[in-house]
Amino acid sequence: MVNNVDRVDPRELQSLQLYLNDYRQQAEIFTQQLALLEEGRMEALAAIEALEGAAAAPDSIVLLQIGGGVSVRARILDPDRVLLNIGADVIVERPNAAAQDYLKDRITEMEASAKKVAETLERLRVQMNELARRIELGYQQAQMAQMQPPPVPEAGEE
Repeated sequence: MVNNVDRVDPRELQSLQLYLNDYRQQAEIFTQQLALLEEGRMEALAAIEALEGAAAAPDSIVLLQIGGGVSVRARILDPDRVLLNIGADVIVERPNAAAQDYLKDRITEMEASAKKVAETLERLRVQMNELARRIELGYQQAQMAQMQPPPVPEAGEE
């Protein structure tokens, strides 16, 4: 009887499993990156809304968070001039409308980055599924090989 099941190399299965574990870690990192981008996008949208509100009602009172879960009521002295963090702890003064435009541009950049990260994550998931399929196939082949009786020598063979 001929055995058509290829011998499964346990080292290959172990190697595939290691690759799969690495891909899972990468997928987790990309998922976290997507969450951070979404959080940044939501913060920028909230900031735009607050800037629009401050410009529309210059004498209004706002809640100012000062840390530790504490807020105070404050009046914005000059709602048309805002301080904008442009990165690397660099803060510049800009008109309200310019700050809103800057935030809208940042949102566009974050959305483009999120799209690229999501595409990379999808490709990674496809690779993970392929590896998982190959691992499962390898285990099935190993089980089939164990269940098959050893070949019976034909007459005159030994």
